[in-house]
Order: sequence, then structure tokens, then C-alpha cells
Amino acid sequence: MNRRELLQAGVSLCAAGLPLPLGLMALPAQAAALRHVGPRKPFDYSWLKGEALTLSSRDYTPRSAELPAEIANLDWDAYQAIGYRADHRLWRDDDRYFEAAFFHLGLFFKSAVRIHDLVDGQAHEIAYDPQMFDYGNSGVRGRKLPKDLGFAGFRLVFHTDPVRDVAAFLGASYFRAVGGQWQYGLSARGLAINCGMDQPEEFPDFVAFWLERPAPGSNRVTVYALLDSPSVAGAYRFDITPGDTLTMDIDAALYPRKPIERLGIAPLTSMFQTGENDRRKANDWRPEIHDSDGLSMWRGNDEWVWRPLSNPRQLRFNVFLDENPRGFGLLQRDRNFENYQDDGVFYDRRPSLWVEPRTPWGRGSVQLLELPTEDETFDNIVAFWRPETPPVAGQELLFSYRLHWAGIPPVRPPLARVVATRVGIGGVIGRPRSYYSRRFAVDFAGGDLPLLGEGSTVEAVITASRGRVEITSARPLHSIRGYRAMFDLVPPDASEQAIDLRLYLRVNGQPLTETWLYQWTPPPVSERLLS
Repeated sequence: MNRRELLQAGVSLCAAGLPLPLGLMALPAQAAALRHVGPRKPFDYSWLKGEALTLSSRDYTPRSAELPAEIANLDWDAYQAIGYRADHRLWRDDDRYFEAAFFHLGLFFKSAVRIHDLVDGQAHEIAYDPQMFDYGNSGVRGRKLPKDLGFAGFRLVFHTDPVRDVAAFLGASYFRAVGGQWQYGLSARGLAINCGMDQPEEFPDFVAFWLERPAPGSNRVTVYALLDSPSVAGAYRFDITPGDTLTMDIDAALYPRKPIERLGIAPLTSMFQTGENDRRKANDWRPEIHDSDGLSMWRGNDEWVWRPLSNPRQLRFNVFLDENPRGFGLLQRDRNFENYQDDGVFYDRRPSLWVEPRTPWGRGSVQLLELPTEDETFDNIVAFWRPETPPVAGQELLFSYRLHWAGIPPVRPPLARVVATRVGIGGVIGRPRSYYSRRFAVDFAGGDLPLLGEGSTVEAVITASRGRVEITSARPLHSIRGYRAMFDLVPPDASEQAIDLRLYLRVNGQPLTETWLYQWTPPPVSERLLS
């Protein structure tokens, strides 16, 4: 599978951004017995790390992607018609707060993953059984499928809602979760390898899962995963706690098979097609279309940075150096329905995803990849942490971090935040334009801005890597109890080389806002219109 197929597979985890239903039948009072494969075996995270280490010492063996003819060519509608039977959910009769259901193979999901039931330190592999699934009008005849077919992934249901799932793992090492607004959006991955390089990207797979039966009355469930790819093997532990903010505490142990040039830790994948700052593909009746509108970073030196996302003409890759970052994330800051007008997939409800390191990560960088996209069915944004020192074969790399899935991130800048970025033609209204320029309007709210008196002299501190900055201003914006900074940027020449911009507000030398970063690429000369 190439990048586009894999990212579309992530979209098909839930095309409408809604948690996936588990079938339309009524929930039965009793569960059906699940079949298992082989004997129970002792299991803990130390064993899993040893298994990953052993796996990394062997040559990589690709998983089979061949499917039986009965499901090999399912289209989207047929695959969606296959539902999981509620009476076959894992832990259905165990008086637990969680239940687990499994995804069928088909469509983009062609390689089976092994799934184990873990009870009291003993693991038992769960057998595929066509009786687990309701094939509906998919045209699939379950009795014709092999008994050892396997599963594509799984999803978790919390007791507060017996139908909608709170998290799902499906396709390569992708997974998603919801917060209190019950809305899927962006995805996370176990690992990214050579993302955004001039060589094919490697997509590591979760090849096996162990689902630990939660304790009675516990609102936390633990999932273990074994990761494998040509370059690395790894062991993962996920402690998942649903809530208005769903949290995942993740421990990852990585064992490279060979040197990896660009390793991506805690990778996040999202979509940005059109926004208030980027109207390049604004051919839809909806004003804005995106799962996330910006990259937020809380740097190790305590600086807060906001980088609005865009839909560039060509691949764009940015690197933000740091040491022991406090956190980063792809956020959907704009929660106003009026700015999206989408009453079907509700982009205003899409979760933000914040990465919080639980141990020092040392020197490295947050890296951001933006790809051009024509529509909303293609995830085109990736952000991740890259350690400064590239890994080599024989190392053990340990990372611990927490993911927060929520409308509002768990931490916010103490200074004023960027709440809007708008871009349009520059110049002075009412005067003929004699040269091309671009205007940027950045709105800030929060922090100490409401405390500023009328006589305060607020300064917009603006720098540009190229070009001339002119017509600068910073003035109160009473509708948001904040300030609006504005400036024009004049490209220095006919080049389409990207220009990096930096902006923050201060008063009497005191910073009032987080730092706004932006990368603007001048259009071709033929498109630099003066009206």
C-alpha cells in the first residue's frame, strides 16, 4: 500500500468522523462463547519487549496481503455492511466497564492481526469465527471463509454507551479515539519512518494485540501491541481511560534492525483542505474543511508556539528544533459551527490531540509535513517528534508519553493565544496598487489582553526570512476582548521560495502572546494580481 491508500484507510476507520456502530441488532442478555487457538501462555510487558528484541534480530518477513476471493474485492459499501455481533464481544458477560469487538478483513485492510485475550497474566489467542459477524447485504457468505482468516483490528466500547466505540485500532499502526463530543477526527500512529523524504515512506504494522481484561469497576483498560517493519520491531503498552478527555498512557520499546534516517515518535495524522488562512482550494459551499487547524508546541524553554496549517501547492516540510519538549499537538482550536456549516460530519467537534512526554526526550525536533490535497478524503498533515541522533541496529529506544484526545487540550498558554489567521491581498484601501503584497491578520485573545488600559502601547514584533514587511499595526479587537495584528509582506523577487514569518505582541518589552509562526509561499508571477 502506498501513502495515499494507507491514509484513505485511516479515513475509512470512520468516514463521517463518528464512532463506529457495532451492528444494528438489539444487545442480547447473554454473550456467545469465543473460540481460542492453542494453549494459554504467560504474558507481561517484559516478555513482549523480549519478543520484539528477538524479532528485530531476524530478517523481516512481510505479512500476507492476499485475501480469499469472497472478500478480496469488497467496495466501501459492502465492507461497511459487515457488522460485528454484539453477543460476541470480548468481556460481554464479565461485568466490566469495557467490551471489545473486532474488525473484519477486507477493503483496504488485507493483512490479519492476531488478537489475544489476557487474563491474570495468561494470554489466549482469539480465533476468527464467521459467526462473530453479521454480513448483512455485503454479499459475503461467511461459511465460505477460512476458519483461520483472522481480524483487521478491534474497537473498544465503554459502559456509558453500549453502541458507540471510544477507541479503535485499524490499519498499519493507526488508531483513533474520541473525547466527550463522541467525534472521531485525526489519527495517531505507533511510529513513522522516513516520512516526507525523497524515498518511499515505511509504515510499521501492529501485527498482534493483547487485550487485558480490566478489573471490575475500573475505568481503565490496557492494550499491548507488537510492532514490526523492515527497519524496526517494537513493544507497546496503552493504558486507555475514557472521559471528556480520553487519555492514553503509552510506553514504547523500539529495537531497530538497521539505521533509520528519520524516526518519528508519537506521530499524528490529520487533514487540512481549506481554512480562513488558506483558500487555495475553496471550491466547496462550506467555509472551512479541516480536522485540525494548527500545530501547537510547548517548547522545552517554556515558549508557546502556534503554527497554522495549510494546504500547500507542493510538499512542505518544517523542522522545529527543541530539547525536552513539554508537549505538542495538532489542535482544532476553532470550535464555532458557523465557520464550518457542516451538519453531517461536524468539523467543529473534531478532537484535538495533545502529546505529553512522560520522560525527558532530550534533543531533537518537532517535524511537520504538509501535503497538497484536492478534497477532504485524504489525510495530508503529519506531525511527530524526531530524536536528534538517528537510531542504529542493536539499540533499545524507550519512550513514554500521554495522548490527550479532547476538544480543549489539557494545557494552555498562560499568554494570549492565536484564535484566527487570515490572509488576503495587501495594499491601502482606496489607493491603486502598484506592486503585489500579501496581508496577514492575526487575532489574539486571552492572557493579560483584557487587562490592558486604553493608553497601552502594544507592539507587533514581526520578522520575515525574506521580503519587506510594511503597514504594520496592533489594535484592540473588542469583539473577542483581544487584539488584532496586521501587516503586509512584499515578496523580494519573482521567486516562489517559501518565506518564514514570526510574530508576537508585547507591551513595554513584556510578551503578551504566544509566538505565531507561518510559512507563506509566493504564488507564480502570473497569479500576483493587483486587484
